[in-house]
Amino acid sequence: MTTRREFISTTSRGVFGASALSAFGLGCTAPSRPVAGTGLVYDRRYLDHILPDRQGAPHPERPLRLVRMMEAFAERGLDQEVTDLGLLDDPLSYLEYAHTAEHIESVRQIENTGRIAELAVSGALGAVEAVATGSVKNAFCASRPPGHHANNTGAEEGFCFYSNAAIAGRYAQRVHGFERVLIIDWDYHHGNATQNAFYEDPSVLFFSTHDWEAYPGTGDPTLTGEGDGTGFNINRHLECGSKDVDILRHWDDSLLPAVGRFQPDFVIISAGFDSRRDDLLGCFQITDDAFRRMTRIAMDLADEFADGRLVSLLEGGYNVEGNALAASAHLETLIEGS
Repeated sequence: MTTRREFISTTSRGVFGASALSAFGLGCTAPSRPVAGTGLVYDRRYLDHILPDRQGAPHPERPLRLVRMMEAFAERGLDQEVTDLGLLDDPLSYLEYAHTAEHIESVRQIENTGRIAELAVSGALGAVEAVATGSVKNAFCASRPPGHHANNTGAEEGFCFYSNAAIAGRYAQRVHGFERVLIIDWDYHHGNATQNAFYEDPSVLFFSTHDWEAYPGTGDPTLTGEGDGTGFNINRHLECGSKDVDILRHWDDSLLPAVGRFQPDFVIISAGFDSRRDDLLGCFQITDDAFRRMTRIAMDLADEFADGRLVSLLEGGYNVEGNALAASAHLETLIEGS
C-alpha cells in the first residue's frame, strides 16, 4: 500500500513539477538545512484583549482560552521542550500586506484591543522569522485575537482584527524570499479573509475544511480562485457531525495531490480547534487524534518540500478544556517531529 509520503514524492515528480511551476515565475526552494526544535510564541499581554459579554455570558473568545492552554502545556511538560520565541518588534509596516491604511487606522483606535491585535501579528511574524532563519524547525503561536476572518471593514469580523496568516505568508515571501506558501486552515469556520487575500495569486495554495453553512457563510467548494490563481484555492465542506475520517478523506483526496503539484517552500497552519468535538460554536466530532494526524501530515509535507519549515497560528476553539487538549496534541506532535 502506498504511504502518504510515497504518494507525495511521486506526485511531486509529475507533470506539474518544477518545470510547470517555472511557467508561473516560481523557482527552486532554498537548500536543505539541519535545523531542529519547536518554537512557542506566547505573551501575557494577549490576555489583556477582552471582548464584551454576550447575553450575560462570557464572550467565547476570552483570555481563559490561553490561560488553560498554557496550563495544559505545563502539565504535560511541553513548555520545557520548546524554545520561547520573541515577537517581532514593530509589525506596523507589514500590516499593509493584507490591509488598507483605513482599516489599520480604524483598528488602531480601538482602546487596548488595537494594540493587542498588533501583538498577535508580531507573534506570527516572530515565528516566521525564527523558522525562516533556522532558529527552530517549526513553531506554534498561542496568540489572540485570531485573524482568518479579518478583511478590511475597519472593525472586528468573527472575533478577528488583522489577517494574521495572510500577513505571515506575505512576510515569508517578501522578507525572506520564499516563493510558494501553503496555508492549511482546519478551523470549523471558513477562513474567508485568507481566501480573499490570495484568490488571484498562484504563489499561495490555500486549503480549507469547514462547515460552509456556518459563519461567515463563505467557502463554496466551487470557488477555486480567479485568473492566475485558478486552482490554488481549495474549499472542502464538512457536514455537521463530521468525524475524523471525513476530514482526513479530504486531506487524502484533495490536499495531498494539490501540494504534490504545488511544492511549497513554506507551510502555515491556521489551527482552529473549534472543529473539535463539543465546541461551543462548532458541530463536528473531530478528536484529538485527528489533530495529531493532520499535524503529522502537514509536517511530512513541510519535510518533503520545505525543509520542515512550518508555522502554526491559533485561530478558533471555544470549549476551554477541549481547546487546550487539542492544542496540546498539536504542539506535542510538532515537538515529536522536530
